[in-house]
Amino acid sequence: MSTSTIYLGTVGWTIPKTSVEQFATEGSHLLRYASRLPAVEVNTTFRQWHQPATLARWAATVPEGFRFALKAPQSITHEAGLAKCDEPLARFLHDTAALGGKRGPLLVQLPPSLGFSRAIAAGFFSLLRQAYAGPVVCEPRHPSWFTPAVNRMLVEHRIARAAADPPPVPAAGNPGGWRGLAYYRWHGSPRIYYSEYDASALQVLSQRLIASAASAETWCIFDNTALGFATTNALEMARLLGPG
Repeated sequence: MSTSTIYLGTVGWTIPKTSVEQFATEGSHLLRYASRLPAVEVNTTFRQWHQPATLARWAATVPEGFRFALKAPQSITHEAGLAKCDEPLARFLHDTAALGGKRGPLLVQLPPSLGFSRAIAAGFFSLLRQAYAGPVVCEPRHPSWFTPAVNRMLVEHRIARAAADPPPVPAAGNPGGWRGLAYYRWHGSPRIYYSEYDASALQVLSQRLIASAASAETWCIFDNTALGFATTNALEMARLLGPG
């Protein structure tokens, strides 16, 4: 490819039995996973706090070019609704800094019930940007977030909006917000978390990723993990994208 790196991976680094023969047989699950895929999205940070020493160990396990995307804690997104969350945000940023240069985008996934409030959203992203200059992607799921005004607010704070499948509203299927980062989260369709993407869908997505990577850092994360199809789809996507 004559494009920049596409960070391709799955949610978590579990290797399902259906794909085990395509990975090395020795080493930790993370080491074996990282031998085939260049990125992973860590969702366990949503529900639990990891010790910095644990994250530092992860970083030491994987190759230099590997990256970890990290889901923001539920205490920030679902319990506080982005409001008055200075303490958990500071802790999240501090602890995940242990990944060093292997820390990738921070994922702020919002609950479907959380409507857009400009005061709350702008306040949160301003607070985040005062403390952290790295890549951030937001995955809103309430229809009120998909307007030109919200998009401008995200651009102002250099926050990318994830492209999700299946999309909760039509606009959610395409990247939005700040265009320096494109982050595709494919959850499984039509049955979320379960369905496998067929060859035709993957071919279309591969062309979108290649086009995106010509101008922006591009991520593609498969979240259809329930039956192991995320790994199958990620490996097939790696084949479609080719070396590099």
